[in-house]
Amino acid sequence: MLADVPKALTEKIIQYAKMPQTGVSLRQMVEFGQRPNQGTLLKASQFVYDELPIRLAHRVIELDTIPELNKSPSVIRVKNWYLESFNVPPKLKDLVDSNIMPDQEQSQTTMNNMFKNSEKRYFYPTKNIDYPLEASEYNKSFVKLITSIKKRHDAVVTTVAQGVKEYKRMGSLNVIDHKVQKFLDRFYLSRIGIRMLIGQHVKLNNPSRDKDYVGIICTRTKLSSVIQEAIENASYICQDYYFLSSPPKVELHCPPGLEFMYVPSHLHHVVFELIKNSLRATVELYEEDADEFPPIKVIVAEGKEDITIKISDEGGGISRSNLNNVWTYMYTTADTPDLEDTFDKSDFKAPMAGLGYGLPLSRLYARYFGGDIKIISMENYGTDAYIHLNRISGSEEPLG
Repeated sequence: MLADVPKALTEKIIQYAKMPQTGVSLRQMVEFGQRPNQGTLLKASQFVYDELPIRLAHRVIELDTIPELNKSPSVIRVKNWYLESFNVPPKLKDLVDSNIMPDQEQSQTTMNNMFKNSEKRYFYPTKNIDYPLEASEYNKSFVKLITSIKKRHDAVVTTVAQGVKEYKRMGSLNVIDHKVQKFLDRFYLSRIGIRMLIGQHVKLNNPSRDKDYVGIICTRTKLSSVIQEAIENASYICQDYYFLSSPPKVELHCPPGLEFMYVPSHLHHVVFELIKNSLRATVELYEEDADEFPPIKVIVAEGKEDITIKISDEGGGISRSNLNNVWTYMYTTADTPDLEDTFDKSDFKAPMAGLGYGLPLSRLYARYFGGDIKIISMENYGTDAYIHLNRISGSEEPLG
């Protein structure tokens, strides 16, 4: 295990990988971040400081031990990124130990109690007292560190996808097996969680002027606005890809003023991918020179527990034997070129047809906060995709 890693680092990674991961709910993040002060931000930094190495260690062990896939050069490259990110700065309690806290009895007592509390939890309110300059400086340096970690991992999805291609070539495989599929689900779901923790913490330290935002979470996400933007982006890519004068029309039926608490970028990503798939299926069934295309319909329904978005197309549908394959990574009919060794771009800039990751990744984004995606198809007619979004916001991350 970790043959090329120094023994001390290997032992530390194994130790952290044995620790349980701590899930955080959307509601907890909002409750924590509504009125942040330097104390709450320090406590959040302590949580991220403690939690991030645990999540990274779990992934390092899996990347190192998943059979055959761990031999892929691209997967080894990703593992090295995780190893590099595993190193963290001095513990926050050192702020207290080095006597840089203020002399005032109240603030000293408050800080000591904060760091002596052994319970690891995300939501931890503190008094809005005068914290020393060092507390603010630590928060800034910690934000800088985790921002660099987030940037380092921008290309993880596409680089692991390249690794899966290498794995399939080595084994002369048409599709990946169940074990690799489950690994990728766990791995990418964890990645969403890590990026959510980092993105939220960074944004809390650099708050938006928009009062509806708490970090990267919008407490009043406007469904129609996010969906309409996804429609316009997907339609533009479709028009450009197929050289169309006009792409298939996408009709949006959404209750006016419907809002709920969510991460708009997650919702946009999911809706964009599904609409893009419907546009592609429609254009390729009727062909680029068709006089007109049947419209794609997006219908939004509001329930007590869920908000459901249905995307319906008449793009020919999927056979029953192939329906399960749409959730399989690297299942695509498009020709995908290999990545350059220096590739470092974010995975959100998706082409019209690419890695065969759109649907399985979109389902993970939906599941991250308690939702899901279901697909029902009629072969030789069309497909209905249902996005279920949990509006209760109390479910914790599904950590593997």
